[in-house]
Amino acid sequence: MVRDAQAVLAGDTAIVTGAGQGIGRGIALALAAAGAQVAVVGRTSSTIAAVADEITGRGGSAEPFVCDVTDAVAVEGVVPAVVERFGALTVLVNNAMTAAHGLLLEVDEQAYRGAMESGPTATWRMMRAAHPHLRGGGRIVNLGSAAGIRWDPSGAGAYAAAKEAVRVLTRTAACEWADDGIRVNAILPLADSDTMKEWFRLEPDAAAGYLATVPLGRLGDPETDIGPAVVFLCSAASQYITGHTLAVDGGQALVR
Repeated sequence: MVRDAQAVLAGDTAIVTGAGQGIGRGIALALAAAGAQVAVVGRTSSTIAAVADEITGRGGSAEPFVCDVTDAVAVEGVVPAVVERFGALTVLVNNAMTAAHGLLLEVDEQAYRGAMESGPTATWRMMRAAHPHLRGGGRIVNLGSAAGIRWDPSGAGAYAAAKEAVRVLTRTAACEWADDGIRVNAILPLADSDTMKEWFRLEPDAAAGYLATVPLGRLGDPETDIGPAVVFLCSAASQYITGHTLAVDGGQALVR
């Protein structure tokens, strides 16, 4: 890893949930490149260990922490474990979530509950557990989705509902915790994730039509497109921004 010459997050310690792959991995790599120590959090020990090794192999600082964010006890335990290992916690990125797709009459209730547990409920738990450590300058970035503001979210209603709940929690925490010195923002990423790659492979015509709605004409790279937006929201350059939703999607979404 070639560190950011300005090391804008030097001295910071960040938790990134769901960091074993995809967008979470990209964000973890970008935060580390900007100088932050990174707690790579996820359910699968092998994947988070690989990402932590990737960061340290590039000259960064990272440790893996196994945690299922749907487990309240695990959430309560992982935050103090990170603080004990690194000595502090200044940044929290809530990325982990299990998606639930399908029409409302067809989506499985267990999948719906899983999306809510792993999305807004887990985000709420992680924010509450991290709050005491973030007081006096901490930053939180939560991941929403443009699916929640699409004019027609057909087929993605359960997923969109969970992601919109995350946005409401983001705005609420930004308002309630401003006096605590904690900034809270959300991003709406459109990334070249494993899920998107599989969709493009299975349904190339539909995927091509979808890509045509992106003004910049491509999906974002998790590390070089999505990650830097998170770095910005965690840096001093965004010190007057809180409660905001930033679309990082090549111009596709119109956030009102």
